[in-house]
Amino acid sequence: MNQLSWRCPLGVAAFFCMAGAAQAADVTVRVAGPLEVKGVVGCALFAGARGFPMDNSGARMMWLPVQAQGVTCAFRYIPGGTYAVSVLQDLNGNQVVDTNVSGMPQEPWGVSNNVRPTLRPPRFDETAFNVDENQGRDVQIRVAP
Repeated sequence: MNQLSWRCPLGVAAFFCMAGAAQAADVTVRVAGPLEVKGVVGCALFAGARGFPMDNSGARMMWLPVQAQGVTCAFRYIPGGTYAVSVLQDLNGNQVVDTNVSGMPQEPWGVSNNVRPTLRPPRFDETAFNVDENQGRDVQIRVAP
């Protein structure tokens, strides 16, 4: 250790260690689009590719009522890292992504970076964004059927 470390009171060092461990950011997801004022919007924050975009069992999840001006999902205390978000407007209230026989969603949906590939689900790597633990992240998602 250098001399400065020895002169630093133990309480001050402990405070800085705890402050560093507690650093986390907020991720705010603003959902817009042709939202019919019906049902709820589910926002799922994924910390990795497992389950993305439709299996939210391993994601941080929240359901909010649909508002005419859109919906804002706020995920608090998110550690720095790489994330992706999927959004579903659940029109019938079953909190499940309803799909047709070919697996395509039948309710409005969207993902971070507004990726909408044809004939396949979006991948985590093309929807991912970084969160810096020292500042929040604002994500805009447009839902469409």
